[in-house]
Amino acid sequence: MGKIIFYEDRNFQGRHHECISDCLTSYLSRCNSCRVESGLFMVYEKPNFVGQQMLARRGEYPDNQRLMGMSTSDCIRSCRMIPMHRGPFRMRLYERENFAGQMHELLDDCENMMDRFRMSECQSCTVMEGHWLLFEQPSYRGRMLYLKPGEYRNLREMGMSGTTRFSSIRRIVDVC
Repeated sequence: MGKIIFYEDRNFQGRHHECISDCLTSYLSRCNSCRVESGLFMVYEKPNFVGQQMLARRGEYPDNQRLMGMSTSDCIRSCRMIPMHRGPFRMRLYERENFAGQMHELLDDCENMMDRFRMSECQSCTVMEGHWLLFEQPSYRGRMLYLKPGEYRNLREMGMSGTTRFSSIRRIVDVC
């Protein structure tokens, strides 16, 4: 079980709201800091789990501008708890949407998809086991996209405006 607390003001001041699962922060007038007491959460800049997202591990985030890397002061509008996964990780990557084009199976992290698979784009995928993060740049940098088990026919439609290309992938392996 995880627990995250959102605060209206920086440095854990103002009204707050506690979440132990997926939630929206829309009833707070703003959200400028948060504290993850346990578990692992993906926080989103917009309601309904869309927009820029960032992984929040156990710890304190006194200024969400630093957490999200954004210029807006009230950027967190929803969050999703990431459940602990024990066991193997497995996903299939496809070069084109609707599971077309080159296909590669992945069981571990991939720092650079172009170097490893000679695959310049990943537009769809199937996550069979585990929870994963896709990054827009090599070496796990840039904006990220959280994927849980399921089919993703078109990664361009996942609520990340502007990002159409992913270059690295990492398993989510710990919840400390």
